[in-house]
Amino acid sequence: MMDSEVSVLLNCAAWRGLLEPQVQVELSERFNRQTEPALECQIEEVWAERVSKEPWLFNGSKFRLHSFCLASPCSAPPQHPPCTHSPHVLNHAEDQEGEIHSRLTMEDNLCTSNSLHDTTQNSLHKGNGPVNQAGNGDGVINQTAGALSQASSSCDCRESEGIAAELPSHFDKNTDDQETRTLLTLRLGLTCYKDYLGTNWSLRVAELRRLGEAEFGDPLALLAQPLGVGAVLCTADGQVVLIRRSQRVAEAGGLLDIPGGHPEPKVVCERLGQAVCEEQISVDMMQQRPVVSELFSSVCAEIRDEVNVPLSSLGQPVLMGVALNHTSAGRPSAEFYVSCSLTSDEVRKLYWKGGAEAHESTDIVFLSRTEMLQLDRSSSLWSELCPSAKGAVLLYQTVKPKQMT
Repeated sequence: MMDSEVSVLLNCAAWRGLLEPQVQVELSERFNRQTEPALECQIEEVWAERVSKEPWLFNGSKFRLHSFCLASPCSAPPQHPPCTHSPHVLNHAEDQEGEIHSRLTMEDNLCTSNSLHDTTQNSLHKGNGPVNQAGNGDGVINQTAGALSQASSSCDCRESEGIAAELPSHFDKNTDDQETRTLLTLRLGLTCYKDYLGTNWSLRVAELRRLGEAEFGDPLALLAQPLGVGAVLCTADGQVVLIRRSQRVAEAGGLLDIPGGHPEPKVVCERLGQAVCEEQISVDMMQQRPVVSELFSSVCAEIRDEVNVPLSSLGQPVLMGVALNHTSAGRPSAEFYVSCSLTSDEVRKLYWKGGAEAHESTDIVFLSRTEMLQLDRSSSLWSELCPSAKGAVLLYQTVKPKQMT
């Protein structure tokens, strides 16, 4: 299924989703947006104009997704049939630890984002389905162009403490290794909402891509690319929660969406005992495990605030993958599956009581798991979904998260 508004950057189908201990982040200022004097002036002008019309706007700090390193599917054989290959394939070599490393290297071993640019361009012209991750007989990982340029040859995806993924019986002898293994590393810098409006939403975004390529060898170098989060929330009676966005919100007003938002760097700093204003936040103030914790906990906080479901009723978030929203220049969003101990009737009653962000939506809609798995472009409901919801649906159908059964 292809849709020009959305594509899948990476999926975790080989493990039917990842839990928090199986994910780590690498934080560095190298992963921040590049700057250019004329562009910075334009960003300030755009922001001043928006704030004059919408004085309630707030320039919050956000995490910027630069690239990622994903373990080889060989570390846990896929539970489901592979998805269809895209015509454009990049080759990646597998090291002894099973991580994917790009054959391409750059000066100072920095990661690039060229292949994410390819994803955006391919989607605009042809549409993009889920990223396929498959191995060939020579132990080489073939990954479609729906991926950021993943790690340089010096990529170091270290193992960290974790919990078990569901593995076949022939992995029993190596259970301890599998339980403690990091399967995904996200490379993150910092950006902000002001930069997002001035770059990803700029009318000059095509020009910014060309400038980024010419000046930095990366068409995404000048774009904010803030990392969002979203949740496929499933109730105890097997219903998936969608909410209809208010016409007052900045994007996709009136369309159906999943609960979602952004992980907040300021929250990480506060949990580390640092009281700072948004403008003072830097990557050296944070530590990688608290950032991962915020990535996973923020999606539950969004469910609480938007749907009014208490955190105590939510299961552990399962990361399905990352989708790209091409209506905002390929902005990435980490999509999760979250189970709920409440029934759909109980969730509906809580929603109508109103949560902290009740003003952001006007209605709640429920779809059965079967309806979610069968949803496609031929469905009348598909045209009512905003891009973030479409991306989550694609990942749900591809990954079939482990808590579904």
